[in-house]
Amino acid sequence: MVVSEGMGVPSWPSDQELDVVRKKVAEMSKKDTCQVNVVACPYRICPLGAHIDHQGGVVTAMTINYGILLGFVPSENGEVLLQSGQFEGVLKFNSEELQKPIENRENINWESYARGAIYVLQHEGYDLKKGIIGFISGVEGLDSSGLSSSAAVGIAYLLALECANNIVVPPLNNIYLDKLIENKYLGLENGILDPSAILLSKYGYLTFMDCKTIKPSYMRFSELNKGAEMNFKILLAFSGIKHNLPKKSGYNIRVSECKEAARQLLLVEGFEDLDPILCNVDLITYEAHKGKLKENLAKRAEHYFSETKRVAKGRDAWAHGNLEDFGQLISASGQSSIDKYECGSKEMIELYKILLEAPGVYGARFSGAGFRGCCLAIVAVDSADVAADYVRKKYELAWPDLVAQIPADKRVLICDPGTSARVILGEL
Repeated sequence: MVVSEGMGVPSWPSDQELDVVRKKVAEMSKKDTCQVNVVACPYRICPLGAHIDHQGGVVTAMTINYGILLGFVPSENGEVLLQSGQFEGVLKFNSEELQKPIENRENINWESYARGAIYVLQHEGYDLKKGIIGFISGVEGLDSSGLSSSAAVGIAYLLALECANNIVVPPLNNIYLDKLIENKYLGLENGILDPSAILLSKYGYLTFMDCKTIKPSYMRFSELNKGAEMNFKILLAFSGIKHNLPKKSGYNIRVSECKEAARQLLLVEGFEDLDPILCNVDLITYEAHKGKLKENLAKRAEHYFSETKRVAKGRDAWAHGNLEDFGQLISASGQSSIDKYECGSKEMIELYKILLEAPGVYGARFSGAGFRGCCLAIVAVDSADVAADYVRKKYELAWPDLVAQIPADKRVLICDPGTSARVILGEL
Protein backbone atom coordinates (compact mmCIF):
# COMPACT_ATOMS: atom_id res chain seq x y z
CA MET A 1 0.00 0.00 0.00
CA VAL A 2 1.51 3.32 -1.09
CA VAL A 3 0.48 6.18 1.17
CA SER A 4 1.70 9.56 2.34
CA GLU A 5 3.08 10.02 5.83
CA GLY A 6 0.95 11.36 8.61
CA MET A 7 -2.40 11.11 6.92
CA GLY A 8 -4.20 8.95 9.46
CA VAL A 9 -6.13 5.76 8.99
CA PRO A 10 -8.21 5.84 5.79
CA SER A 11 -11.91 5.03 6.29
CA TRP A 12 -12.30 4.49 2.56
CA PRO A 13 -12.27 2.28 0.60
CA SER A 14 -13.85 -0.58 2.51
CA ASP A 15 -12.77 -4.20 2.03
CA GLN A 16 -16.09 -4.88 0.32
CA GLU A 17 -15.56 -2.07 -2.19
CA LEU A 18 -12.05 -3.32 -2.94
CA ASP A 19 -13.28 -6.90 -3.41
CA VAL A 20 -15.84 -5.83 -6.04
CA VAL A 21 -13.21 -4.07 -8.12
CA ARG A 22 -10.62 -6.82 -7.75
CA LYS A 23 -13.05 -9.54 -8.81
CA LYS A 24 -14.04 -7.61 -11.92
CA VAL A 25 -10.41 -7.09 -12.99
CA ALA A 26 -9.58 -10.73 -12.26
CA GLU A 27 -12.44 -11.73 -14.54
CA MET A 28 -11.23 -9.41 -17.31
CA SER A 29 -7.54 -10.35 -17.07
CA LYS A 30 -7.70 -14.03 -16.02
CA LYS A 31 -5.49 -13.15 -13.05
CA ASP A 32 -6.02 -13.92 -9.37
CA THR A 33 -7.76 -11.24 -7.30
CA CYS A 34 -4.69 -11.01 -5.05
CA GLN A 35 -2.66 -9.75 -8.05
CA VAL A 36 -4.95 -6.80 -8.71
CA ASN A 37 -3.73 -3.34 -7.72
CA VAL A 38 -6.27 -0.65 -6.85
CA VAL A 39 -5.90 3.11 -7.14
CA ALA A 40 -8.05 4.94 -4.59
CA CYS A 41 -8.64 8.56 -5.63
CA PRO A 42 -10.90 10.49 -3.25
CA TYR A 43 -13.28 13.27 -4.18
CA ARG A 44 -12.47 16.70 -2.79
CA ILE A 45 -14.15 19.75 -1.35
CA CYS A 46 -12.84 23.32 -1.31
CA PRO A 47 -14.12 25.15 1.79
CA LEU A 48 -12.40 28.42 0.85
CA GLY A 49 -10.53 29.71 -2.18
CA ALA A 50 -13.32 29.49 -4.74
CA HIS A 51 -12.40 30.36 -8.33
CA ILE A 52 -8.96 31.80 -7.53
CA ASP A 53 -6.68 28.85 -8.28
CA HIS A 54 -6.41 29.77 -11.97
CA GLN A 55 -5.33 33.27 -10.84
CA GLY A 56 -2.45 31.99 -8.70
CA GLY A 57 -4.31 32.44 -5.42
CA VAL A 58 -4.07 30.40 -2.24
CA VAL A 59 -6.84 27.82 -2.00
CA THR A 60 -7.94 25.38 0.68
CA ALA A 61 -8.96 21.80 0.21
CA MET A 62 -9.62 18.49 1.86
CA THR A 63 -10.77 15.15 0.55
CA ILE A 64 -13.75 13.09 1.69
CA ASN A 65 -14.35 9.41 2.31
CA TYR A 66 -15.81 8.75 -1.14
CA GLY A 67 -14.08 8.56 -4.49
CA ILE A 68 -12.92 6.70 -7.59
CA LEU A 69 -11.53 3.17 -7.53
CA LEU A 70 -9.49 1.86 -10.45
CA GLY A 71 -8.52 -1.78 -10.23
CA PHE A 72 -5.83 -2.84 -12.67
CA VAL A 73 -3.11 -5.25 -13.65
CA PRO A 74 -0.28 -4.45 -16.08
CA SER A 75 -0.53 -5.81 -19.62
CA GLU A 76 2.72 -6.98 -21.11
CA ASN A 77 1.94 -6.02 -24.73
CA GLY A 78 0.95 -2.39 -24.11
CA GLU A 79 -2.75 -3.18 -24.39
CA VAL A 80 -5.17 -0.87 -22.61
CA LEU A 81 -8.45 -2.61 -21.85
CA LEU A 82 -10.94 -0.77 -19.66
CA GLN A 83 -14.49 -1.07 -18.43
CA SER A 84 -16.51 1.31 -16.26
CA GLY A 85 -18.95 0.71 -13.45
CA GLN A 86 -21.02 3.72 -14.50
CA PHE A 87 -20.80 3.76 -18.30
CA GLU A 88 -21.38 1.14 -20.95
CA GLY A 89 -18.86 -0.14 -23.45
CA VAL A 90 -15.31 -1.45 -23.51
CA LEU A 91 -12.31 0.75 -24.27
CA LYS A 92 -9.45 -0.99 -26.05
CA PHE A 93 -6.31 0.49 -27.61
CA ASN A 94 -2.50 0.31 -27.28
CA SER A 95 -0.51 2.53 -24.94
CA GLU A 96 2.06 3.15 -27.66
CA GLU A 97 -0.53 4.64 -30.02
CA LEU A 98 0.02 8.36 -30.45
CA GLN A 99 -2.82 10.23 -28.78
CA LYS A 100 -4.05 13.61 -30.05
CA PRO A 101 -5.95 16.34 -28.14
CA ILE A 102 -9.71 16.39 -28.49
CA GLU A 103 -10.78 19.01 -31.03
CA ASN A 104 -14.53 18.91 -30.42
CA ARG A 105 -15.50 19.03 -26.75
CA GLU A 106 -18.83 17.39 -27.56
CA ASN A 107 -16.82 14.19 -28.12
CA ILE A 108 -15.60 14.01 -24.52
CA ASN A 109 -16.75 10.85 -22.74
CA TRP A 110 -15.59 8.47 -20.04
CA GLU A 111 -12.76 7.06 -22.13
CA SER A 112 -11.25 10.51 -22.80
CA TYR A 113 -9.44 10.61 -19.46
CA ALA A 114 -7.57 7.35 -20.07
CA ARG A 115 -6.44 8.58 -23.47
CA GLY A 116 -5.62 11.97 -21.94
CA ALA A 117 -3.40 10.37 -19.29
CA ILE A 118 -1.46 8.49 -21.95
CA TYR A 119 -1.26 11.64 -24.07
CA VAL A 120 0.38 13.73 -21.33
CA LEU A 121 2.75 10.94 -20.28
CA GLN A 122 3.83 10.56 -23.92
CA HIS A 123 4.12 14.33 -24.33
CA GLU A 124 6.34 14.58 -21.23
CA GLY A 125 8.69 11.86 -22.45
CA TYR A 126 7.68 8.90 -20.27
CA ASP A 127 8.21 5.50 -21.87
CA LEU A 128 5.04 3.41 -21.64
CA LYS A 129 5.92 -0.16 -22.50
CA LYS A 130 2.99 -1.62 -20.56
CA GLY A 131 -0.68 -0.85 -20.66
CA ILE A 132 -3.32 -1.77 -18.09
CA ILE A 133 -6.34 -4.02 -17.91
CA GLY A 134 -8.65 -2.20 -15.57
CA PHE A 135 -12.08 -1.53 -14.16
CA ILE A 136 -12.94 1.98 -12.94
CA SER A 137 -15.85 2.77 -10.69
CA GLY A 138 -17.06 5.88 -8.90
CA VAL A 139 -19.93 6.37 -6.49
CA GLU A 140 -23.24 5.96 -8.30
CA GLY A 141 -24.84 9.34 -8.81
CA LEU A 142 -21.76 11.38 -7.88
CA ASP A 143 -20.25 11.86 -11.33
CA SER A 144 -20.54 15.48 -12.57
CA SER A 145 -21.30 16.50 -9.00
CA GLY A 146 -18.80 19.30 -8.40
CA LEU A 147 -16.54 17.08 -6.29
CA SER A 148 -13.77 16.97 -8.87
CA SER A 149 -14.63 13.49 -10.09
CA SER A 150 -12.95 14.28 -13.43
CA ALA A 151 -9.64 15.11 -11.75
CA ALA A 152 -9.94 11.96 -9.63
CA VAL A 153 -10.41 9.89 -12.79
CA GLY A 154 -7.45 11.52 -14.53
CA ILE A 155 -5.19 11.00 -11.52
CA ALA A 156 -6.34 7.40 -11.17
CA TYR A 157 -5.23 6.62 -14.73
CA LEU A 158 -1.93 8.45 -14.24
CA LEU A 159 -1.11 6.50 -11.05
CA ALA A 160 -2.12 3.18 -12.62
CA LEU A 161 -0.04 3.68 -15.77
CA GLU A 162 2.95 4.89 -13.74
CA CYS A 163 2.69 1.91 -11.40
CA ALA A 164 2.35 -0.56 -14.28
CA ASN A 165 5.50 0.86 -15.91
CA ASN A 166 7.50 1.24 -12.67
CA ILE A 167 7.66 5.00 -13.15
CA VAL A 168 8.08 7.06 -9.96
CA VAL A 169 6.44 10.47 -10.28
CA PRO A 170 6.32 12.86 -7.29
CA PRO A 171 2.87 14.24 -6.34
CA LEU A 172 3.71 17.78 -7.51
CA ASN A 173 4.61 16.42 -10.94
CA ASN A 174 1.36 14.50 -11.12
CA ILE A 175 -0.52 17.68 -10.28
CA TYR A 176 1.08 19.20 -13.36
CA LEU A 177 0.29 16.13 -15.48
CA ASP A 178 -3.37 16.12 -14.47
CA LYS A 179 -3.59 19.83 -15.26
CA LEU A 180 -2.23 19.02 -18.73
CA ILE A 181 -4.99 16.46 -19.23
CA GLU A 182 -7.59 19.16 -18.53
CA ASN A 183 -5.82 22.05 -20.33
CA LYS A 184 -4.07 20.48 -23.30
CA TYR A 185 -6.08 17.36 -23.99
CA LEU A 186 -9.63 18.35 -23.03
CA GLY A 187 -9.35 22.11 -23.60
CA LEU A 188 -10.55 23.29 -20.18
CA GLU A 189 -8.72 26.11 -18.38
CA ASN A 190 -8.65 24.46 -14.96
CA GLY A 191 -6.16 25.43 -12.29
CA ILE A 192 -4.38 23.09 -9.90
CA LEU A 193 -6.83 23.08 -7.00
CA ASP A 194 -8.45 19.74 -7.81
CA PRO A 195 -5.35 17.59 -8.37
CA SER A 196 -3.57 19.31 -5.48
CA ALA A 197 -6.37 18.40 -3.09
CA ILE A 198 -6.52 14.81 -4.27
CA LEU A 199 -2.78 14.18 -4.24
CA LEU A 200 -1.66 16.20 -1.22
CA SER A 201 -4.40 16.02 1.41
CA LYS A 202 -3.68 14.68 4.90
CA TYR A 203 -6.30 13.36 7.26
CA GLY A 204 -7.04 15.89 10.00
CA TYR A 205 -5.43 18.77 8.14
CA LEU A 206 -6.63 21.52 5.85
CA THR A 207 -4.41 21.87 2.80
CA PHE A 208 -3.44 25.37 1.69
CA MET A 209 -2.13 25.40 -1.86
CA ASP A 210 -0.32 28.44 -3.20
CA CYS A 211 -1.23 28.16 -6.86
CA LYS A 212 1.47 30.62 -7.93
CA THR A 213 4.44 28.96 -6.25
CA ILE A 214 2.87 25.47 -6.40
CA LYS A 215 3.77 24.98 -2.74
CA PRO A 216 1.39 23.36 -0.23
CA SER A 217 1.20 24.00 3.48
CA TYR A 218 -0.93 22.33 6.10
CA MET A 219 -2.81 23.30 9.22
CA ARG A 220 -4.04 20.68 11.65
CA PHE A 221 -7.54 21.29 12.93
CA SER A 222 -7.47 23.23 16.21
CA GLU A 223 -3.66 23.18 16.19
CA LEU A 224 -3.55 26.38 18.28
CA ASN A 225 -6.25 25.14 20.65
CA LYS A 226 -4.70 21.97 22.05
CA GLY A 227 -5.55 19.92 18.97
CA ALA A 228 -9.23 19.28 19.67
CA GLU A 229 -11.08 16.55 17.77
CA MET A 230 -12.67 17.38 14.41
CA ASN A 231 -16.18 17.76 15.79
CA PHE A 232 -17.91 18.33 12.48
CA LYS A 233 -19.31 16.47 9.51
CA ILE A 234 -19.37 17.43 5.84
CA LEU A 235 -22.80 17.62 4.28
CA LEU A 236 -23.12 17.19 0.50
CA ALA A 237 -26.50 18.08 -0.98
CA PHE A 238 -27.04 17.17 -4.64
CA SER A 239 -29.01 19.27 -7.09
CA GLY A 240 -29.79 16.65 -9.73
CA ILE A 241 -28.26 18.88 -12.44
CA LYS A 242 -25.52 17.26 -14.49
CA HIS A 243 -23.49 18.27 -17.48
CA ASN A 244 -19.89 17.88 -18.49
CA LEU A 245 -18.09 21.13 -17.65
CA PRO A 246 -15.71 21.03 -20.65
CA LYS A 247 -18.74 21.23 -22.95
CA LYS A 248 -19.79 24.59 -21.47
CA SER A 249 -18.06 27.90 -22.19
CA GLY A 250 -19.14 29.84 -19.07
CA TYR A 251 -16.20 28.65 -17.00
CA ASN A 252 -13.60 29.64 -19.57
CA ILE A 253 -15.24 33.05 -20.07
CA ARG A 254 -14.88 33.88 -16.38
CA VAL A 255 -11.26 32.80 -16.38
CA SER A 256 -10.66 35.12 -19.35
CA GLU A 257 -12.37 37.99 -17.55
CA CYS A 258 -10.11 37.54 -14.53
CA LYS A 259 -7.07 37.62 -16.80
CA GLU A 260 -8.30 40.73 -18.60
CA ALA A 261 -8.87 42.50 -15.26
CA ALA A 262 -5.33 41.58 -14.23
CA ARG A 263 -3.92 42.76 -17.58
CA GLN A 264 -5.56 46.16 -17.27
CA LEU A 265 -4.51 46.65 -13.65
CA LEU A 266 -0.92 45.66 -14.42
CA LEU A 267 -0.84 47.90 -17.46
CA VAL A 268 -1.64 51.08 -15.52
CA GLU A 269 1.36 50.40 -13.25
CA GLY A 270 3.70 49.63 -16.16
CA PHE A 271 3.90 45.88 -15.51
CA GLU A 272 2.52 44.70 -18.82
CA ASP A 273 5.29 42.08 -19.10
CA LEU A 274 3.99 40.15 -16.07
CA ASP A 275 1.72 37.17 -16.53
CA PRO A 276 -1.83 38.64 -16.53
CA ILE A 277 -3.24 36.83 -13.50
CA LEU A 278 -4.61 38.54 -10.44
CA CYS A 279 -2.02 37.22 -7.98
CA ASN A 280 0.51 39.47 -9.76
CA VAL A 281 -1.57 42.55 -8.90
CA ASP A 282 -0.80 43.91 -5.44
CA LEU A 283 -3.62 45.10 -3.22
CA ILE A 284 -2.54 48.76 -3.35
CA THR A 285 -2.70 48.75 -7.15
CA TYR A 286 -6.09 47.08 -7.10
CA GLU A 287 -7.56 49.56 -4.62
CA ALA A 288 -6.14 52.53 -6.55
CA HIS A 289 -7.40 51.50 -9.98
CA LYS A 290 -10.35 49.14 -9.51
CA GLY A 291 -12.76 51.95 -10.47
CA LYS A 292 -11.34 51.94 -14.00
CA LEU A 293 -12.49 48.37 -14.69
CA LYS A 294 -15.70 47.58 -16.52
CA GLU A 295 -18.42 46.16 -14.30
CA ASN A 296 -17.91 42.49 -15.11
CA LEU A 297 -14.12 42.72 -14.74
CA ALA A 298 -14.48 44.69 -11.50
CA LYS A 299 -16.69 41.98 -10.05
CA ARG A 300 -14.22 39.23 -10.93
CA ALA A 301 -11.35 41.16 -9.36
CA GLU A 302 -13.37 41.96 -6.25
CA HIS A 303 -14.16 38.29 -5.80
CA TYR A 304 -10.48 37.39 -6.10
CA PHE A 305 -9.24 39.90 -3.54
CA SER A 306 -12.08 39.32 -1.06
CA GLU A 307 -11.67 35.54 -1.35
CA THR A 308 -7.95 35.88 -0.70
CA LYS A 309 -8.77 37.65 2.57
CA ARG A 310 -11.26 34.93 3.52
CA VAL A 311 -8.63 32.24 2.99
CA ALA A 312 -6.24 34.04 5.35
CA LYS A 313 -8.95 34.45 8.00
CA GLY A 314 -10.00 30.85 7.47
CA ARG A 315 -6.51 29.60 8.34
CA ASP A 316 -6.75 31.30 11.72
CA ALA A 317 -10.28 30.07 12.41
CA TRP A 318 -9.33 26.48 11.47
CA ALA A 319 -6.16 26.60 13.58
CA HIS A 320 -8.22 27.66 16.62
CA GLY A 321 -10.96 25.11 15.95
CA ASN A 322 -13.46 27.96 15.59
CA LEU A 323 -16.12 26.37 13.40
CA GLU A 324 -18.52 29.30 13.76
CA ASP A 325 -16.06 31.76 12.20
CA PHE A 326 -14.85 29.20 9.68
CA GLY A 327 -18.42 28.50 8.60
CA GLN A 328 -19.29 32.18 8.22
CA LEU A 329 -16.32 32.60 5.90
CA ILE A 330 -17.48 29.62 3.81
CA SER A 331 -20.94 31.15 3.47
CA ALA A 332 -19.46 34.53 2.51
CA SER A 333 -17.41 32.75 -0.15
CA GLY A 334 -20.61 31.20 -1.48
CA GLN A 335 -22.35 34.57 -1.65
CA SER A 336 -19.39 36.20 -3.40
CA SER A 337 -19.39 33.37 -5.95
CA ILE A 338 -23.00 34.29 -6.72
CA ASP A 339 -22.75 38.10 -6.60
CA LYS A 340 -19.22 38.82 -7.83
CA TYR A 341 -18.09 35.77 -9.78
CA GLU A 342 -21.65 35.45 -11.07
CA CYS A 343 -21.84 31.70 -11.15
CA GLY A 344 -24.57 29.40 -9.98
CA SER A 345 -27.78 28.14 -11.52
CA LYS A 346 -31.07 29.09 -9.85
CA GLU A 347 -31.43 25.53 -8.54
CA MET A 348 -27.96 25.55 -7.01
CA ILE A 349 -28.49 28.96 -5.45
CA GLU A 350 -31.71 27.76 -3.84
CA LEU A 351 -29.98 24.64 -2.55
CA TYR A 352 -27.24 26.84 -1.07
CA LYS A 353 -29.85 28.94 0.74
CA ILE A 354 -31.64 25.86 2.07
CA LEU A 355 -28.36 24.60 3.54
CA LEU A 356 -27.82 27.91 5.31
CA GLU A 357 -31.20 27.46 7.01
CA ALA A 358 -30.56 23.88 8.13
CA PRO A 359 -30.09 23.12 11.85
CA GLY A 360 -26.48 22.95 13.01
CA VAL A 361 -24.93 24.16 9.74
CA TYR A 362 -21.93 26.45 10.30
CA GLY A 363 -21.55 27.46 6.66
CA ALA A 364 -22.23 26.41 3.08
CA ARG A 365 -21.25 27.11 -0.53
CA PHE A 366 -21.21 25.52 -3.96
CA SER A 367 -18.90 22.59 -4.53
CA GLY A 368 -17.37 23.33 -7.91
CA ALA A 369 -18.44 26.00 -10.36
CA GLY A 370 -22.03 26.18 -9.17
CA PHE A 371 -23.82 25.31 -12.40
CA ARG A 372 -24.46 21.67 -11.55
CA GLY A 373 -23.64 19.04 -8.97
CA CYS A 374 -23.84 19.73 -5.27
CA CYS A 375 -23.41 22.20 -2.45
CA LEU A 376 -21.29 21.50 0.61
CA ALA A 377 -21.80 22.45 4.23
CA ILE A 378 -19.90 22.09 7.48
CA VAL A 379 -22.30 20.87 10.17
CA ALA A 380 -22.13 20.00 13.86
CA VAL A 381 -21.77 16.26 14.43
CA ASP A 382 -24.89 15.93 16.56
CA SER A 383 -26.98 17.89 14.03
CA ALA A 384 -25.85 16.12 10.85
CA ASP A 385 -28.78 13.72 10.54
CA VAL A 386 -31.40 16.37 11.30
CA ALA A 387 -29.78 18.84 8.89
CA ALA A 388 -29.59 16.25 6.12
CA ASP A 389 -33.27 15.40 6.54
CA TYR A 390 -34.22 19.09 6.52
CA VAL A 391 -32.31 19.79 3.31
CA ARG A 392 -33.60 16.66 1.61
CA LYS A 393 -37.25 17.56 2.25
CA LYS A 394 -36.97 21.28 1.49
CA TYR A 395 -35.16 20.79 -1.83
CA GLU A 396 -37.54 18.04 -2.92
CA LEU A 397 -40.48 20.41 -2.39
CA ALA A 398 -38.76 23.04 -4.52
CA TRP A 399 -37.49 20.81 -7.36
CA PRO A 400 -39.26 17.43 -7.29
CA ASP A 401 -38.40 16.52 -10.91
CA LEU A 402 -34.68 17.03 -10.32
CA VAL A 403 -34.70 15.15 -7.03
CA ALA A 404 -36.40 12.21 -8.72
CA GLN A 405 -33.26 11.79 -10.87
CA ILE A 406 -30.98 11.37 -7.84
CA PRO A 407 -30.64 7.93 -6.19
CA ALA A 408 -32.62 8.08 -2.95
CA ASP A 409 -29.58 7.28 -0.81
CA LYS A 410 -27.39 9.89 -2.54
CA ARG A 411 -29.57 13.00 -2.29
CA VAL A 412 -27.77 14.24 0.81
CA LEU A 413 -24.57 12.58 2.04
CA ILE A 414 -22.97 12.90 5.46
CA CYS A 415 -19.21 12.60 4.98
CA ASP A 416 -15.98 12.59 6.94
CA PRO A 417 -12.63 14.12 5.91
CA GLY A 418 -10.48 11.80 3.84
CA THR A 419 -6.86 11.34 2.84
CA SER A 420 -4.79 11.54 -0.35
CA ALA A 421 -4.80 9.35 -3.47
CA ARG A 422 -2.86 6.13 -3.16
CA VAL A 423 -2.15 2.82 -4.83
CA ILE A 424 -3.11 -0.29 -2.90
CA LEU A 425 -0.75 -2.91 -4.25
CA GLY A 426 -1.66 -6.50 -4.93
CA GLU A 427 0.72 -9.41 -4.57
CA LEU A 428 3.45 -9.87 -7.17
